Amino acid sequence: MVTITLHCPHCESDALIRNGHAPNGKQLYRCHACGRQSRENPTPHAYPESRREEILHAYQERSSLRGLTRTFGVSRTTVSSWIKKK
Repeated sequence: MVTITLHCPHCESDALIRNGHAPNGKQLYRCHACGRQSRENPTPHAYPESRREEILHAYQERSSLRGLTRTFGVSRTTVSSWIKKK
């Protein structure tokens, strides 16, 4: 039998307990040491940086938020948060 020890990505403690499942089916873990919740094998951001830059460039070229939603299939709130960060 193979035993894999998981570590908290925040405090590096190995005191993790299972804490249900995420909507996509991945196992959730909660750390006893810091109390934070993490996911098994987390994935990176949903949109690659090149795609974000393309959408923000289209916005700078005077495309409306609703037009970007229709063209790129990205939520208006997502684009708005990207704009606020820049």
